[in-house]
Amino acid sequence: MAVKTYAQAVNEAIREEMRRDKHVVLFGEDVAKHGGIFQATKGLLEEFGGARVKDTPIAEAAIVGTAIGAAATGLRPIAEIMYGDFLLVAYHEVFHMAAKWRFMHGDEFKIPMVIRSAQGSAFGAACEHSNCVEPLFIHSPGLTIISPTNAYDVKGLLKSAIRSNNPVLFLEHKQFYKTKMEVPDEEYLIPIGVAETKREGKDCTVVAVGLMVGRALEAADILSREGIEVEVIDPRTIAPMDYNAIYNSVAKTHRLVVAEESNLTGGLGAEISARVMENAFFELDAPVGRVAGLDVPIPYNVELEVQVVPSVEKIVAAVKTACNK
Repeated sequence: MAVKTYAQAVNEAIREEMRRDKHVVLFGEDVAKHGGIFQATKGLLEEFGGARVKDTPIAEAAIVGTAIGAAATGLRPIAEIMYGDFLLVAYHEVFHMAAKWRFMHGDEFKIPMVIRSAQGSAFGAACEHSNCVEPLFIHSPGLTIISPTNAYDVKGLLKSAIRSNNPVLFLEHKQFYKTKMEVPDEEYLIPIGVAETKREGKDCTVVAVGLMVGRALEAADILSREGIEVEVIDPRTIAPMDYNAIYNSVAKTHRLVVAEESNLTGGLGAEISARVMENAFFELDAPVGRVAGLDVPIPYNVELEVQVVPSVEKIVAAVKTACNK
Protein backbone atom coordinates (compact mmCIF):
# COMPACT_ATOMS: atom_id res chain seq x y z
CA MET A 1 0.00 0.00 0.00
CA ALA A 2 1.20 3.49 -0.80
CA VAL A 3 1.19 6.36 1.69
CA LYS A 4 -1.24 9.02 0.48
CA THR A 5 -2.64 12.27 1.76
CA TYR A 6 -6.30 12.76 2.53
CA ALA A 7 -6.56 15.08 -0.50
CA GLN A 8 -4.96 12.47 -2.76
CA ALA A 9 -7.41 9.84 -1.48
CA VAL A 10 -10.34 12.13 -2.31
CA ASN A 11 -8.89 12.67 -5.77
CA GLU A 12 -8.43 8.94 -6.35
CA ALA A 13 -11.97 8.14 -5.25
CA ILE A 14 -13.46 10.66 -7.70
CA ARG A 15 -11.09 9.65 -10.51
CA GLU A 16 -11.86 5.94 -10.13
CA GLU A 17 -15.61 6.53 -10.06
CA MET A 18 -15.48 8.82 -13.09
CA ARG A 19 -13.54 6.17 -14.99
CA ARG A 20 -16.02 3.51 -13.88
CA ASP A 21 -19.22 5.42 -14.67
CA LYS A 22 -19.58 7.98 -17.44
CA HIS A 23 -22.58 9.47 -15.64
CA VAL A 24 -20.40 10.84 -12.80
CA VAL A 25 -19.74 14.56 -13.24
CA LEU A 26 -17.98 17.10 -11.04
CA PHE A 27 -18.58 20.82 -10.65
CA GLY A 28 -18.08 23.61 -8.15
CA GLU A 29 -16.04 26.72 -7.45
CA ASP A 30 -12.45 26.33 -8.73
CA VAL A 31 -12.63 22.53 -8.97
CA ALA A 32 -11.54 22.37 -12.62
CA LYS A 33 -8.68 24.64 -13.71
CA HIS A 34 -7.37 25.28 -10.20
CA GLY A 35 -7.95 21.73 -8.95
CA GLY A 36 -9.86 22.84 -5.87
CA ILE A 37 -8.76 25.13 -3.08
CA PHE A 38 -7.16 22.12 -1.33
CA GLN A 39 -6.00 20.52 -4.61
CA ALA A 40 -8.31 17.55 -4.07
CA THR A 41 -9.59 17.67 -7.68
CA LYS A 42 -6.27 18.43 -9.37
CA GLY A 43 -5.85 16.81 -12.78
CA LEU A 44 -9.45 15.72 -13.23
CA LEU A 45 -10.20 18.38 -15.85
CA GLU A 46 -7.23 17.23 -17.91
CA GLU A 47 -8.35 13.59 -17.85
CA PHE A 48 -12.12 13.93 -18.21
CA GLY A 49 -12.54 17.22 -20.05
CA GLY A 50 -14.74 20.26 -19.61
CA ALA A 51 -17.97 18.41 -20.31
CA ARG A 52 -17.62 16.43 -17.07
CA VAL A 53 -15.50 18.73 -14.86
CA LYS A 54 -16.71 22.32 -14.64
CA ASP A 55 -15.93 25.47 -12.71
CA THR A 56 -18.99 27.37 -11.51
CA PRO A 57 -19.74 30.92 -10.40
CA ILE A 58 -19.84 31.71 -6.68
CA ALA A 59 -23.48 30.64 -6.41
CA GLU A 60 -24.02 27.89 -3.86
CA ALA A 61 -27.80 27.65 -4.31
CA ALA A 62 -27.33 27.29 -8.07
CA ILE A 63 -24.60 24.65 -7.61
CA VAL A 64 -26.76 22.45 -5.38
CA GLY A 65 -29.88 23.10 -7.45
CA THR A 66 -28.05 22.08 -10.61
CA ALA A 67 -26.84 18.90 -8.90
CA ILE A 68 -30.40 17.99 -7.91
CA GLY A 69 -31.64 18.46 -11.47
CA ALA A 70 -28.71 16.51 -12.89
CA ALA A 71 -29.27 13.65 -10.46
CA ALA A 72 -33.00 13.52 -11.16
CA THR A 73 -32.36 13.23 -14.89
CA GLY A 74 -29.80 10.43 -14.81
CA LEU A 75 -26.36 11.80 -13.92
CA ARG A 76 -24.38 11.21 -10.73
CA PRO A 77 -23.13 14.70 -9.85
CA ILE A 78 -20.46 15.55 -7.31
CA ALA A 79 -21.01 19.18 -6.35
CA GLU A 80 -18.37 20.94 -4.29
CA ILE A 81 -19.30 23.76 -1.91
CA MET A 82 -15.95 25.26 -1.01
CA TYR A 83 -16.65 25.69 2.74
CA GLY A 84 -19.31 24.02 4.84
CA ASP A 85 -20.33 27.42 6.15
CA PHE A 86 -21.52 28.34 2.65
CA LEU A 87 -23.96 25.42 2.60
CA LEU A 88 -26.30 27.74 4.46
CA VAL A 89 -26.65 29.78 1.28
CA ALA A 90 -28.10 26.61 -0.27
CA TYR A 91 -29.97 25.41 2.82
CA HIS A 92 -33.32 25.37 1.03
CA GLU A 93 -31.93 23.29 -1.82
CA VAL A 94 -30.31 20.79 0.57
CA PHE A 95 -33.05 20.59 3.21
CA HIS A 96 -36.24 20.86 1.16
CA MET A 97 -35.18 19.55 -2.23
CA ALA A 98 -32.24 17.14 -2.15
CA ALA A 99 -33.27 15.47 1.10
CA LYS A 100 -37.00 15.22 0.35
CA TRP A 101 -37.49 14.76 -3.37
CA ARG A 102 -36.99 11.00 -3.49
CA PHE A 103 -39.56 10.61 -0.71
CA MET A 104 -41.97 12.99 -2.44
CA HIS A 105 -41.70 11.45 -5.91
CA GLY A 106 -41.40 7.75 -5.05
CA ASP A 107 -40.12 5.62 -7.90
CA GLU A 108 -40.28 8.46 -10.41
CA PHE A 109 -36.59 9.21 -9.94
CA LYS A 110 -33.59 8.76 -7.66
CA ILE A 111 -31.31 11.52 -6.34
CA PRO A 112 -27.78 10.05 -6.62
CA MET A 113 -25.75 13.15 -5.76
CA VAL A 114 -22.85 14.01 -3.48
CA ILE A 115 -22.22 17.45 -2.01
CA ARG A 116 -18.58 17.69 -0.91
CA SER A 117 -17.58 20.47 1.45
CA ALA A 118 -14.60 21.37 3.63
CA GLN A 119 -15.42 22.37 7.18
CA GLY A 120 -13.97 22.96 10.63
CA SER A 121 -11.46 25.21 12.34
CA ALA A 122 -8.28 25.93 10.42
CA PHE A 123 -5.80 28.19 12.21
CA GLY A 124 -7.51 31.57 12.05
CA ALA A 125 -10.07 31.13 9.26
CA ALA A 126 -12.53 33.06 11.48
CA CYS A 127 -16.19 32.56 12.28
CA GLU A 128 -17.60 32.50 8.72
CA HIS A 129 -15.16 29.84 7.47
CA SER A 130 -14.58 27.56 10.47
CA ASN A 131 -17.84 25.91 11.50
CA CYS A 132 -18.75 22.23 11.66
CA VAL A 133 -22.23 21.98 10.20
CA GLU A 134 -23.35 18.39 10.90
CA PRO A 135 -25.85 19.45 13.62
CA LEU A 136 -27.54 21.86 11.20
CA PHE A 137 -28.28 19.05 8.75
CA ILE A 138 -29.08 16.01 10.92
CA HIS A 139 -32.59 17.47 11.07
CA SER A 140 -32.94 16.75 7.33
CA PRO A 141 -34.66 13.35 6.90
CA GLY A 142 -33.55 11.71 3.67
CA LEU A 143 -30.04 13.16 3.73
CA THR A 144 -27.02 10.94 4.31
CA ILE A 145 -24.19 12.72 6.16
CA ILE A 146 -20.63 11.35 6.16
CA SER A 147 -17.58 12.76 7.95
CA PRO A 148 -14.41 10.69 7.34
CA THR A 149 -11.37 11.26 9.54
CA ASN A 150 -8.48 9.71 7.58
CA ALA A 151 -7.30 9.00 4.05
CA TYR A 152 -8.33 5.34 4.06
CA ASP A 153 -11.87 6.10 5.20
CA VAL A 154 -12.35 9.10 2.94
CA LYS A 155 -11.59 7.12 -0.20
CA GLY A 156 -13.75 4.10 0.66
CA LEU A 157 -16.66 6.18 1.89
CA LEU A 158 -16.57 8.68 -0.97
CA LYS A 159 -16.74 5.85 -3.50
CA SER A 160 -19.73 4.41 -1.63
CA ALA A 161 -21.34 7.85 -1.53
CA ILE A 162 -20.95 8.35 -5.27
CA ARG A 163 -22.62 4.99 -5.91
CA SER A 164 -25.49 5.67 -3.51
CA ASN A 165 -28.90 6.48 -4.96
CA ASN A 166 -29.59 8.88 -2.08
CA PRO A 167 -28.25 12.43 -1.61
CA VAL A 168 -25.07 12.53 0.45
CA LEU A 169 -23.54 15.47 2.31
CA PHE A 170 -19.84 14.58 2.44
CA LEU A 171 -17.91 16.69 4.95
CA GLU A 172 -14.12 16.85 4.90
CA HIS A 173 -12.27 18.58 7.72
CA LYS A 174 -9.83 21.20 6.47
CA GLN A 175 -7.09 20.03 8.84
CA PHE A 176 -7.13 16.53 7.33
CA TYR A 177 -6.16 17.28 3.73
CA LYS A 178 -2.39 17.04 4.31
CA THR A 179 -2.52 14.12 6.75
CA LYS A 180 -1.14 10.84 5.46
CA MET A 181 -1.65 7.12 5.87
CA GLU A 182 -1.43 3.91 3.88
CA VAL A 183 -4.22 3.48 1.32
CA PRO A 184 -4.64 0.31 -0.78
CA ASP A 185 -4.03 0.59 -4.51
CA GLU A 186 -6.77 -1.95 -5.24
CA GLU A 187 -10.41 -0.91 -5.16
CA TYR A 188 -12.30 -1.05 -1.88
CA LEU A 189 -15.56 0.35 -0.48
CA ILE A 190 -16.54 1.18 3.08
CA PRO A 191 -20.25 0.70 3.83
CA ILE A 192 -22.27 3.77 4.74
CA GLY A 193 -23.74 3.77 8.25
CA VAL A 194 -21.10 1.61 9.96
CA ALA A 195 -19.03 3.02 12.83
CA GLU A 196 -15.46 1.96 13.59
CA THR A 197 -13.96 1.25 17.00
CA LYS A 198 -10.60 3.00 16.79
CA ARG A 199 -9.44 1.74 20.18
CA GLU A 200 -10.76 -0.94 22.52
CA GLY A 201 -11.31 -0.10 26.19
CA LYS A 202 -13.27 -1.16 29.26
CA ASP A 203 -13.67 1.92 31.45
CA CYS A 204 -15.33 4.61 29.31
CA THR A 205 -16.61 5.03 25.76
CA VAL A 206 -15.70 8.17 23.85
CA VAL A 207 -17.72 8.80 20.69
CA ALA A 208 -15.62 11.30 18.76
CA VAL A 209 -16.54 13.13 15.57
CA GLY A 210 -14.21 14.58 12.95
CA LEU A 211 -11.14 16.33 14.33
CA MET A 212 -11.97 15.00 17.79
CA VAL A 213 -11.16 11.40 16.81
CA GLY A 214 -7.43 12.07 16.83
CA ARG A 215 -7.69 14.07 20.02
CA ALA A 216 -9.74 11.33 21.69
CA LEU A 217 -7.04 8.81 20.79
CA GLU A 218 -4.39 11.10 22.28
CA ALA A 219 -6.52 11.44 25.41
CA ALA A 220 -6.88 7.66 25.58
CA ASP A 221 -3.08 7.27 25.54
CA ILE A 222 -2.75 9.73 28.43
CA LEU A 223 -5.53 8.09 30.43
CA SER A 224 -4.11 4.60 29.85
CA ARG A 225 -0.96 5.64 31.68
CA GLU A 226 -3.21 6.49 34.62
CA GLY A 227 -5.01 3.16 34.54
CA ILE A 228 -8.15 4.26 32.64
CA GLU A 229 -8.80 2.33 29.43
CA VAL A 230 -10.93 4.27 26.95
CA GLU A 231 -12.85 2.85 23.99
CA VAL A 232 -12.88 5.33 21.09
CA ILE A 233 -15.63 5.11 18.46
CA ASP A 234 -15.61 7.04 15.19
CA PRO A 235 -19.18 7.07 13.77
CA ARG A 236 -17.86 7.96 10.29
CA THR A 237 -21.45 8.28 9.10
CA ILE A 238 -23.39 10.93 11.01
CA ALA A 239 -26.74 10.09 9.41
CA PRO A 240 -27.70 7.33 9.63
CA MET A 241 -25.72 6.99 12.86
CA ASP A 242 -24.59 3.51 13.91
CA TYR A 243 -26.26 3.68 17.32
CA ASN A 244 -25.98 -0.06 17.91
CA ALA A 245 -22.19 0.26 17.98
CA ILE A 246 -22.53 2.98 20.61
CA TYR A 247 -25.05 1.04 22.71
CA ASN A 248 -22.88 -2.08 22.62
CA SER A 249 -19.83 -0.14 23.72
CA VAL A 250 -21.71 1.55 26.56
CA ALA A 251 -22.94 -1.87 27.68
CA LYS A 252 -19.27 -2.82 28.06
CA THR A 253 -17.82 0.35 29.61
CA HIS A 254 -20.93 1.76 31.37
CA ARG A 255 -19.74 5.32 30.79
CA LEU A 256 -19.95 7.67 27.81
CA VAL A 257 -18.36 10.93 26.67
CA VAL A 258 -19.19 12.53 23.32
CA ALA A 259 -16.55 14.80 21.77
CA GLU A 260 -17.36 17.12 18.86
CA GLU A 261 -16.04 20.37 17.44
CA SER A 262 -19.44 21.92 16.74
CA ASN A 263 -21.17 24.03 19.39
CA LEU A 264 -22.45 22.42 22.59
CA THR A 265 -26.04 23.65 22.34
CA GLY A 266 -28.07 21.53 19.94
CA GLY A 267 -25.01 19.55 18.91
CA LEU A 268 -24.46 15.90 18.06
CA GLY A 269 -23.61 15.22 21.69
CA ALA A 270 -27.12 16.23 22.73
CA GLU A 271 -28.70 13.81 20.25
CA ILE A 272 -26.36 10.92 21.06
CA SER A 273 -26.83 11.49 24.79
CA ALA A 274 -30.61 11.46 24.44
CA ARG A 275 -30.57 8.24 22.41
CA VAL A 276 -28.34 6.51 24.95
CA MET A 277 -30.55 7.71 27.81
CA GLU A 278 -33.61 6.30 26.02
CA ASN A 279 -32.12 3.01 24.90
CA ALA A 280 -29.22 2.18 27.25
CA PHE A 281 -30.00 4.10 30.44
CA PHE A 282 -29.58 1.14 32.77
CA GLU A 283 -26.13 0.44 31.35
CA LEU A 284 -24.86 3.83 32.50
CA ASP A 285 -22.99 4.22 35.79
CA ALA A 286 -22.50 7.98 35.34
CA PRO A 287 -24.09 10.88 33.46
CA VAL A 288 -23.10 11.23 29.82
CA GLY A 289 -20.32 13.77 29.39
CA ARG A 290 -20.22 16.24 26.51
CA VAL A 291 -17.12 17.96 25.16
CA ALA A 292 -17.89 20.48 22.43
CA GLY A 293 -17.04 23.83 20.99
CA LEU A 294 -17.96 26.82 23.10
CA ASP A 295 -21.22 28.57 22.25
CA VAL A 296 -19.45 31.55 20.69
CA PRO A 297 -18.49 32.46 17.11
CA ILE A 298 -15.06 31.04 16.37
CA PRO A 299 -12.51 33.87 16.75
CA TYR A 300 -10.05 34.97 14.08
CA ASN A 301 -7.33 35.18 16.73
CA VAL A 302 -5.60 31.79 16.75
CA GLU A 303 -4.94 31.79 20.50
CA LEU A 304 -8.64 32.42 21.14
CA GLU A 305 -9.63 29.81 18.57
CA VAL A 306 -7.68 27.23 20.59
CA GLN A 307 -9.81 28.08 23.61
CA VAL A 308 -13.05 27.55 21.68
CA VAL A 309 -12.24 24.23 19.97
CA PRO A 310 -12.15 21.21 22.34
CA SER A 311 -8.68 20.08 23.36
CA VAL A 312 -7.16 16.77 24.37
CA GLU A 313 -7.06 18.03 27.94
CA LYS A 314 -10.82 18.70 27.95
CA ILE A 315 -11.52 15.16 26.76
CA VAL A 316 -9.21 13.77 29.46
CA ALA A 317 -11.03 15.81 32.11
CA ALA A 318 -14.47 14.68 30.89
CA VAL A 319 -13.47 11.01 30.99
CA LYS A 320 -12.06 11.40 34.51
CA THR A 321 -15.30 13.00 35.62
CA ALA A 322 -17.28 10.13 34.12
CA CYS A 323 -15.01 7.64 35.87
CA ASN A 324 -15.16 9.63 39.13
CA LYS A 325 -11.40 10.06 39.16
